[in-house]
Amino acid sequence: MTAPTRRDAAGTISTISVGSTTSTTSAGYAERALARWWAAEPIRREWLDHGLDTAPADRPATEDIVARLYARHRRQRPRFRWVDSPHEALSLVAGLPTHDMLHRWVTGRPPPGVPPLVSDLVAGWSRLRTALDDGAGHPDLTPPPQSRGRSGGRGGGRRSADRRADAGGADPPGTRWPVLPPAEAFAAGVPLRVVLRQGICAALRVSLVDGFVLPVRAALAASGRPVPSAWYGQQDAYWVAYYDALRRLGLAHYRRADEAQLDEWATLARQAGWWWPGERTCVLVDRPVVLRTDPVPGGWHDERRLARDGAAPIRYRDGWSPSLRAVPG
Repeated sequence: MTAPTRRDAAGTISTISVGSTTSTTSAGYAERALARWWAAEPIRREWLDHGLDTAPADRPATEDIVARLYARHRRQRPRFRWVDSPHEALSLVAGLPTHDMLHRWVTGRPPPGVPPLVSDLVAGWSRLRTALDDGAGHPDLTPPPQSRGRSGGRGGGRRSADRRADAGGADPPGTRWPVLPPAEAFAAGVPLRVVLRQGICAALRVSLVDGFVLPVRAALAASGRPVPSAWYGQQDAYWVAYYDALRRLGLAHYRRADEAQLDEWATLARQAGWWWPGERTCVLVDRPVVLRTDPVPGGWHDERRLARDGAAPIRYRDGWSPSLRAVPG
């Protein structure tokens, strides 16, 4: 987002908030929340652009941040091995934990032995997100009690509210919110926190995870070889964007250490492709050279899916194009 855009958005929020900060009416809350939302949209578009970027990865910046993550989990700086596609990486990451193996380490009783680095990274990532959620306590994130609604209104049957794993923050167990266009959502009493989760985190997850990560992983798995658990660099923008938006809109104040970690993940989302962390070697993939998408039909938040015009929508720098026979969505 350009500096003038940020100033305009901030000015919009300031203008509306000054006159209605003390209002507890549904109309007053909806007006303030909608102004916050209009300021958040350019931030989401900015992160979508990062998630779909085809410029070469910034290798020095990526290596610096990954080395910091290794050090945080008491590992030595790894040897970095760069490749031009996930397909090229597959033979180099054989033996690293798969999703099923990782699940056994991070849930329930872990297997005997020393935890693999990727499980430590996941645990640290989960703790970070919990801490960032705790820092988002601005009163505008929650509507006054008399305006709060629940699922079942218009649009409630279209799709369910995003899961906790797909977004930041948590509602009480069993809470389900309808997914509506923002103005309708606020009028129905849906909290700003939920609309931001739906419109930033969940929407970017549709574009970047459902629309890119899962099809590419499926193409890799078609070879018959196990596909280890990875971090996705630019496609991890879906969760980074949510916490970045809360911060830039003045809706969250994070502890300095937590903010520094968020900035590290933000750098990877801006500069990196996929990476597989081994104990001594980290395999990193440069970003694709071609990534073509189309709008998701019926989407409200710029959701994207891989282009379906017959030409390969993804091509990596070594020429590999994933075989996408059954693209979700």
